[in-house]
Amino acid sequence: MSSVRGPSLRYQTVDDLRRRARRRTPLFAWEYLDSGEGDERASARNIESLQRVLLMPRFLKGELEPDVGTELFGVRCSLPVGIAPVGLTGLIWPGADIALAETAARCRIPYVASTVNTADISDVGPRAGDMGWFQLYPPRDVAVREDLLGRAQQAGFHILVVTADVPARARRERQTRKRVSMPPRITPRHVTQAALRPAWTLGLLRNGLPRFHTLERYVDRATLRELAGFVGASLGGTLSWDYLAETCELWPGPVVVKGILHPDDAERCIDSGANAVVVSNHGGRQLDAAPAAIEALSPIVERIGGRVPVLFDGGVRSGLDIARALALGADFTLAGRAFMYGLCALGAGGAGFVASMFEQQLTTVMHQLGCERLDQLGDRDPRFASA
Repeated sequence: MSSVRGPSLRYQTVDDLRRRARRRTPLFAWEYLDSGEGDERASARNIESLQRVLLMPRFLKGELEPDVGTELFGVRCSLPVGIAPVGLTGLIWPGADIALAETAARCRIPYVASTVNTADISDVGPRAGDMGWFQLYPPRDVAVREDLLGRAQQAGFHILVVTADVPARARRERQTRKRVSMPPRITPRHVTQAALRPAWTLGLLRNGLPRFHTLERYVDRATLRELAGFVGASLGGTLSWDYLAETCELWPGPVVVKGILHPDDAERCIDSGANAVVVSNHGGRQLDAAPAAIEALSPIVERIGGRVPVLFDGGVRSGLDIARALALGADFTLAGRAFMYGLCALGAGGAGFVASMFEQQLTTVMHQLGCERLDQLGDRDPRFASA
């Protein structure tokens, strides 16, 4: 699945890639990608709680040929995992948006392009093919909303992901302590940080300075700083049930609501016209007191009762994590940081390397559990170990 073969022995886990990524990415970009909110307990809780999920192996199954593919919204996916939306991707790693879209098409996994990524959706959509989803940060101006949705449809996106869990800008204290601002001010400090990361700097020279290309038409002076001001003042903080219902009416395809943690909210999303929900706490980047996403999953699955797909996003770092979420009732999973760590560690082919790693790990897990199909994972007595 991956075009990056050489590192397969050296990098066995996403954590291996994360360590290399940190050495190759300037500090201001790394802190933006890796940090959470507050004391970052919510980010850590996502990973720790996933690791507490136990599955019971069943043996004497004879020869197994696990099938790790699945279908979602009528599209066949090679894996039950997609690339979650990440903002300012082209700043974190130059050319990231195009690399992720091409990875999605090649590996047959969904790629969710963010409203605030750094490539225009008209460039990203065709490269992702039928694997492209568009993530919307709700604009306050309904005319902007309608224009964005129209452009996304024209670019070939068929699935809309509405982010619900960013009602206001979060305080990310780690970024503040390291004097990281978004977008970064070009100071001698930042020039020095970039100079110490030659692979990143060469990528920047090839791809140009990152910009919010999708949003440029809505701002008179389309500098990165002016656009960042537009994002803060004009996107998010307005999502309501009425707004969601209107958006579902405007979009001709499936609508997914991302960032749901409470069963009542999940049910009301369906009542408002949504076709799926994503159980997520925004990677622990919004509220440090939020529960781990995996702990919120089962109550939502029980409430939804199979009426629509329930997706999971929150700390996925391995094929085993994917299996854990599916065993607890998720129909599909998303991972953001894991794919970005791959890009930062290995360049354009790094996201494909992560997809290949997930495929191998998930296949091995299914062998060990005695499962040939993904829907059998729920029969492996999933439960949380004592803390």
